[in-house]
Amino acid sequence: MSGLERIAIVTGAGTGVGKAAALALADAGWRVVLSGRRQAPLEEVAARIGHGALAVPTDVTDPDSIAALFTRTKAEFGRLDLLFNNAGIGAPAVPLEDLPLETWRQVVDTNLTALFLCTQHAFRIMRDQDPRGGRIINNGSISAHAPRPNSIAYTATKHAVTGLTKATSLDGRAYDIACGQIDIGNADTPMGGKMKAGVPQADGSLRAEAVMDPDHVGQAVLSMASLPLEANVQFMTIMATKMPFVGRG
Repeated sequence: MSGLERIAIVTGAGTGVGKAAALALADAGWRVVLSGRRQAPLEEVAARIGHGALAVPTDVTDPDSIAALFTRTKAEFGRLDLLFNNAGIGAPAVPLEDLPLETWRQVVDTNLTALFLCTQHAFRIMRDQDPRGGRIINNGSISAHAPRPNSIAYTATKHAVTGLTKATSLDGRAYDIACGQIDIGNADTPMGGKMKAGVPQADGSLRAEAVMDPDHVGQAVLSMASLPLEANVQFMTIMATKMPFVGRG
């Protein structure tokens, strides 16, 4: 890869972890394709990066929109070296038996099916380019290991992401495609920042939890992305040091 520009797609790049990762990659010299639902936040991140950033509004629940993202990336840059499958949503914390089927499907479509479709498109580009190969990093979650109360849709999809990561890692060997997963706990983002105000615990109590700056996650993604393809971080857990994960429950 010496002498070649490194091209990355980051989904969910307008805010939070995706934004932090995009900025970290750009600061390290990557050309970054910023994908997300809303154009305005993407344009703000692109303006902060300056030269080399491309904002592509994308609805990851729409297969045609995903296809357009990868087509645009290939047309603009000619290759793809990194996909950070980061986009995801949660669901209202309601009892399992009360979760609407439509809400379940929305979470599955966003947190799992979209990652699968993005991975397929990345494979097709990475296997055929020269130099061949690339890297895919999936955003798992602490919830890929342990659930929170009333989180069945989010927890089920994040556990499934782990299976997706393992299968992708295995099937990618033939094409020099590495795949790893970053499991994030309590980044201070629009999704994770609510932990500071107090969230339900397994014992039924409501407790405020420690959070961390999402820039630390961005640096962790950059660290994984910077490895040569002969090496891979299969799973990384990065979390607020004092969050109740190791002792959860």
